[in-house]
Amino acid sequence: MNGAVQTAEIRVRRARASDIAQLTPLCGQLGYPSSEEEVRGRLSGIDAAPLHALWVAETGDGKLAGFLNAFVMHTIDTDARVEVAALVVDDAQRSRGVGQLLIEQVEAWARENGCKTIGLRSNVIRDRAHKFYERLGYVHYKTQKAFRKVL
Repeated sequence: MNGAVQTAEIRVRRARASDIAQLTPLCGQLGYPSSEEEVRGRLSGIDAAPLHALWVAETGDGKLAGFLNAFVMHTIDTDARVEVAALVVDDAQRSRGVGQLLIEQVEAWARENGCKTIGLRSNVIRDRAHKFYERLGYVHYKTQKAFRKVL
């Protein structure tokens, strides 16, 4: 869905370069402190990548209430699915339906891209987020360890 999902108070739309100053502190709230330069480079990469998207939830006064970053994942062992890479709602905007609007946006986008499944990962310490996802019909189906190697 390239259009915008909207309520009377919140509008969901694709992120743009003019959002960088507001995206940066939201990355920090998610637990990934970043500079505006880092966010600018990352947004540029998302914009250039096919089947990647970053949506923002914008209040009526132009402030960002949150964002959701997702991509279509193709693997040999399963059908294509959408993966939610990041979802954050500003501390001051939580429990107001912002996260649900962002999830509705990504679900519509998944359907438009022929995907029948959406996956996401949530840190084990985020109990409130887990309850949120379960209320929206997401099922905890696996526990795993995450590995990373810095090159």
